[in-house]
Amino acid sequence: MPRGSDGLAATKASTATKAKTRTKTKTKRTLVVVESPAKAKTIEKYLGRKYMVRASMGHLRDLPKSQFGIDIENDFAPKYINIRGKGELIKALKKDAKNADKIYLASDPDREGEAIAWHLAFILGLDPSSDCRIVFNEITKPAIQEAVKHPRAINLDQVDAQQARRMLDRIVGYKLSPLLWRKVRKGLSAGRVQSVTVRLICDREKEIQAFQSDEYWTVGLKLRKAKSAMFQADLVQIDGKRLAVTDEDGKKIALHNESEAMAVTEEIAKQQLIVESVRSSERKRRPAAPFTTSSLQQDAARKLGFTSRKTMMLAQQLYEGIELGRHGSTGLITYMRTDSTRISELAQDEAKSFLLETFGEAYVPAKPNVYVTGKKAQDAHEAIRPTSLVHTPESLEKYLNKDQLKLYTLIWQRFAASQMTPAIYDTMAIAIKAGSRYGLRANGSRLKFAGFTKVYAGADTTKKEKDVLLPELAEGDELNIAKTLPQQHFTEPPPRYNDASLVKTLEEKEIGRPSTYAPIIETIQARGYVQRIDKHFQPTELGFVVVDMLKEYFKDIVDVKFTANLENELDEIAEGKVHKNQLLREFYGPFEQTLEKADEAIGHVELPVEVSDVRCEHCGRLMVIKQGRYGKFLACPGFPECRNTKPLLKDTGVKCPKCGGKIVERRTRRGRTFYGCENYPNCDYTTWDTPQQEKCEKCGSFLLKHHFKNGRGMLYCSNDACETRINHPINKELEKMRERAEAKKKREAEKAAEEAAESAAKENQESQENP
Repeated sequence: MPRGSDGLAATKASTATKAKTRTKTKTKRTLVVVESPAKAKTIEKYLGRKYMVRASMGHLRDLPKSQFGIDIENDFAPKYINIRGKGELIKALKKDAKNADKIYLASDPDREGEAIAWHLAFILGLDPSSDCRIVFNEITKPAIQEAVKHPRAINLDQVDAQQARRMLDRIVGYKLSPLLWRKVRKGLSAGRVQSVTVRLICDREKEIQAFQSDEYWTVGLKLRKAKSAMFQADLVQIDGKRLAVTDEDGKKIALHNESEAMAVTEEIAKQQLIVESVRSSERKRRPAAPFTTSSLQQDAARKLGFTSRKTMMLAQQLYEGIELGRHGSTGLITYMRTDSTRISELAQDEAKSFLLETFGEAYVPAKPNVYVTGKKAQDAHEAIRPTSLVHTPESLEKYLNKDQLKLYTLIWQRFAASQMTPAIYDTMAIAIKAGSRYGLRANGSRLKFAGFTKVYAGADTTKKEKDVLLPELAEGDELNIAKTLPQQHFTEPPPRYNDASLVKTLEEKEIGRPSTYAPIIETIQARGYVQRIDKHFQPTELGFVVVDMLKEYFKDIVDVKFTANLENELDEIAEGKVHKNQLLREFYGPFEQTLEKADEAIGHVELPVEVSDVRCEHCGRLMVIKQGRYGKFLACPGFPECRNTKPLLKDTGVKCPKCGGKIVERRTRRGRTFYGCENYPNCDYTTWDTPQQEKCEKCGSFLLKHHFKNGRGMLYCSNDACETRINHPINKELEKMRERAEAKKKREAEKAAEEAAESAAKENQESQENP
C-alpha cells in the first residue's frame, strides 16, 4: 500500500461517519402558515432556512353556499366544508405539515384571523389549545422573530365571536333574502349591517327632499384705521342680540331679505365706528392621533379622493411588503385593521430620535404624546403607523406606485405629526361698536410656531392654515368704512353621505367594525340599492322600496341601536363574557316569528317603472329605465318577447362643438363618467370634464367644469382658442392629463409587444420541439 494510504482511508471513513451522523440528526423545518403570498415571501426572508412559510389564501373552510349550513335544532351547530377550489392548496399544506417539526399559524391579528387559524388547526390536525398560534402587528424582522419566540394557544373566545357574526349574517341573509325574491324581485339580498347602512342613506335623502331652504343675509365691512391696511369685520349683534341664533320656533334671528340687509348696511354707514375691545391671546393646536382604520378611510377619502375599498387594498399592499431594491420585500406599515390609537414604546423612542435629528428639540415633546382610545376599541394592536420613520416618502418614491405613495405619505405624515409639539398661533379678536345698536367683530390669527404642521396640515384640511393679519389697534380707535359687503345666503339641507362621512357615521353609531366598512359600501352598491354620483351616495328606487318594507316588517333589522347592541354583544363574546349560542338563540326566536308573519302579510311589491321617450327600434314600444349592477339602462318592456337593451344616455343640454349633436353622459367599462357626442362613432368629441349650459362671456362657447380629486372644481371655456384660456391654470392640468394618457398608451403598447414577442418565441420553440 502506498505511503499515506492508511491516513486517506481513515479520513474517508471519518467523513462517511460524519455524513451519516448529519443525516441522522437532520431536523425538520418549522412550517409557518400566513394568509397571503406577498406576506409569506417577506416573512420567509426574515426567518431563514429553518422555516418554510406558506399562504392559506384566506379562509379554507366556510359555511356551504348551496345550503343554510346551520343546524338550528342542534344548538346552532355550523356545518363547515372545504371551500371549492381550495383542494390542491389544502393537499399541499397537509404535505408540508407532515414534513414539518413544528407548525405555527400566523394569520392576521384579528377575529377573522383567529378563526382562519382555528380552521387551519382542524385541517392540519393541530390541537387549538397547543402553542401553535403566533401574531405580529408589523412585518419587520424584530417583530417576526419576537412572535416566533412567544407562540400561544388559539383564542377560542375570538373564534366564537367571529362564528357568531358569520352565523348571524347567514341567518339574516339566507332567511330574509328569499322573501325579497318572492315579494320584490330575484337577485336581491338583505344583510344585518348592509340594510341599516342603506336605511341611513335613504333617511338622509328623505331629509334632503323634505328640506325647505330659507333666505338670509349677512353684512361684512372692509375697514381701516387712517392709512392702515384694510381688514374685514362682520355684523354679529343688533340691539344686543346675536345674529344667526336659533330661537324656540327654529327660525333664525337674522336679516331675512335684501331690503332688511340694505337698510341695516345704510344705517351702519352713517354711524361712528369705534374699537370697543382688543383681545390678544395664544392658541395651541394639538396634533391628531395616529390613524385607525376608520380615520384612515375618512382622511384618504377627503384628501386623496380614494374609496374605502381602494384605501384598504393599498394599505394591505403596504402592510404585506413592497420590494425595496437590494433590501427585498419590506413591510412598510403596521396592521391596517385596528380601532386603537396606541403606539408601542419602541416606536415612540424611534420616532423621538428621528424627529430630534430631523427637526430639532423644539418640535419634540419632553414626554411622548399619548392618545386616548375610544371605549369600544378592542385595542388588540397598535394604531396604523410606518414600521420605521426612516422610510420617508421621498426615499420610497421610486419603489411605490402613485397611489401607494400617496397613501403611505398620508400615514407617515400623520404618525410623525402625532409625536410632535403643538402648533402655536397668536390670535386677536376685535369688538367694534357702530353707534348704539350694532356690534361687529374681526378675528385674526398668525402662525407663531409651526409644530406638527411642519409635516401634516391636519385631519380636516388639505392645506395649511393661512394667516389672517389685523392691523395694530387699541381700544377707542376710530375706524373708517372702505366698503360694505351685504351678501345673500340660503340655508342648505344636510349633505349626502360620501365615503368619509358614511364611515364616520357608521363608527359613531357603532354599526359594523373597522374591517367591515369597505365591504359594506361595496355590497350596497353591487346590489343596486345605492349609487355613487359625484362621490356621494344616493339611494335608488329599489333601495327605498326594500328599506321601507324592512322598516315596516323587520324593525330590528334596520334599527341602528339594535344593530349597535348586537355588535357590543359580539365584543362580549370575544371577551368571554357571553356564550355565542345564547346570543344566537335570543336573536333567532323573535326573528323567525317575524319572518312568518311578514311572509303572510306582504303581497307582491311592484317597483315603480320610469318610462323614457326612446322607442325600441325592434318593436316600437317606449323603453323603460331600469337599474342594473352598473347603473341605469334602457330596456324594452316587451321582455321576454323583445330583449332589446341599450345604455341610458343622459343629455347635458349642451350641443357638440363638432357636429351640433347632443353631448351626453357616458361611462367607461370601469364605471368612470365621461361626456361625448350622441353621434359616436361618426363624431368623436369626448371630454372628462362636465359640460355646463353656462356660456363664456368672451366667445360664447359653453363652459366645462374640471373636478379635482380633493373635490374642488374649476370652470373654464371649452374653446381652446378663447382669450380667457391664455395663462389659465387649467392648461397645465389638461397637459398633465394628455401626458398621462400618452404614457398609458405607450405602456400598453410596450406590454402588448412584449406579449406578442413571448408568444412568437414560444410558438417557435414548440415548432422546433415538435417538427
